[in-house]
Amino acid sequence: MSPFHQDGHAPETAEPLGLVVRGSLREGLDVKLEPDRSIEEVKVGQYVTVEGEHTRFFCMVNDVKLEATDPALTTSPPDLSDPLTAQVLRGTATYGVLHLAPTLTWGPAGPQPVRTVPAHFARAYAATQEEIEAIFGPEDAQHLWIGSPLDMEQAFIRLNIGRLVERSVGVFGKSGTGKTFITRILMAGILQKRAGVQLIFDMHNEYGWEGTSEGRSRRVKGLKQLFGSQVAVFTLDEESARARGLSADGVVEIGYDEVEPEDIAGLQETLNLTENAAQAVYVLERHLGRRAWLSAFLTLDAEGMKGLAAQTNLHDGTLQALQRRLEYLSRLRFLAPKARENSVRMILDYLERGKSVVLEFGRYRDNALAQVLVANMLSRRIYDAWAHRTEAAKEQGQEPPHLTITIEEAHKFLNPRMAGQTVFGTIAREMRKYNVTLLVVDQRPSGIDPEVLSQIGTKVSCLLEDDKDVSALLSGVSGASELRSVLSRLESVQQALIFGHAVPMPVVVRTRDYGTPESYQAFGFREAAELERQAEQDRKELFGR
Repeated sequence: MSPFHQDGHAPETAEPLGLVVRGSLREGLDVKLEPDRSIEEVKVGQYVTVEGEHTRFFCMVNDVKLEATDPALTTSPPDLSDPLTAQVLRGTATYGVLHLAPTLTWGPAGPQPVRTVPAHFARAYAATQEEIEAIFGPEDAQHLWIGSPLDMEQAFIRLNIGRLVERSVGVFGKSGTGKTFITRILMAGILQKRAGVQLIFDMHNEYGWEGTSEGRSRRVKGLKQLFGSQVAVFTLDEESARARGLSADGVVEIGYDEVEPEDIAGLQETLNLTENAAQAVYVLERHLGRRAWLSAFLTLDAEGMKGLAAQTNLHDGTLQALQRRLEYLSRLRFLAPKARENSVRMILDYLERGKSVVLEFGRYRDNALAQVLVANMLSRRIYDAWAHRTEAAKEQGQEPPHLTITIEEAHKFLNPRMAGQTVFGTIAREMRKYNVTLLVVDQRPSGIDPEVLSQIGTKVSCLLEDDKDVSALLSGVSGASELRSVLSRLESVQQALIFGHAVPMPVVVRTRDYGTPESYQAFGFREAAELERQAEQDRKELFGR
């Protein structure tokens, strides 16, 4: 039930915080606190509602100030040892001011963008739990509980899950602020709400069978334990998986005969290839054969290299340098002259059946070459298959399920030099054209191509301290200066600023728990003991004993 009357106004059940004394649509509103309200009650990031004549304004606090009617009071403070003097001055000669950024309005037509401001002396109130939940949606199949507003633990902030996956999503924050924690919640939410399938490149083995809590003090359940057959775990490193007690659904092995020139082009920066060397790969494929070129090229001796240079009109030095760089590929154990199985086909089969796939990197968690090669190579083929299915569905009338591809350390794939060479830049720019979007996770948004960053629909940011990162994240965002103030005051863990496509207005949240029995239950997971109790009850009801 909505907490608002038909005219859009809320019943005045709380004492006002203060009155609007000045403001503008561009610069926000200043609210003078009531004398009996302590300025310490209100914090940056909290929500305030302002009761206009015809409209209710929802605002975020982005600054708290101390003011005085007489400047002399600030240079020559009075003697406050007398309680009566202190009481007289407070709220009259000295007072507190809240600076508010209006985020949306609520009138007879429901929530609307802010296009005006309330009149002088409009009353401001602390937002209530009912108002918050009316704006961010109910608990249903379309909304994911992500956390609670600051100092309102009983209120729930929910993301519109359909709008979340409709465009790419970014999770940002400096190291140790909880990016992995929030990313797990988003992944689990997409699975719980059945908002599509996911291909997750798990660089640090945190999402498949189990991961670590923030601070790495204990183990927490991964997506496979929570959602069972809805998730398949693949690995690049079978030995590492076995050592961690994981029985993988599949082992990824890639044959030299599967590597295409476009895959090498995506490694240009990682392998430090010159432009001539990168273009030479296409000539080698035409000359040596689509399936045989890499194996044949890597086995050439000095005489063979000279002969190849003469036949292809490529410079001998360019070919030698290219061969030295490509020899790094032979150190990757998951590469073989001929793969035992088609890993792309295996993963695609799971995705097409509606099952999400987590690919763990095992020992390659810090190997940039392995990460860029595998993530780009598999994603490009799967994206092509998804695009083909989407185009075919226009005639058949049944599109494939939405696919979200998760990449950590996204700057490796989406920096200004790489964004045009990898499939991830294409996916980010094309958004939902083929029902494929990205979930990018990174601690340095300034390292991501600005064009790509501008296409991310929903941004979730933990604390960022570098000015370049903050500027990159907020570039082109309405109300950037106000959000910058809020972002700089986040706590170092388990707090995040969320803005963009999946929320009606920017919001600071204390994220929900992940890793406790109660948190697992909230995602629909039941512990083994509970399952056993239910089975015992079923036996009694069925057999009468």
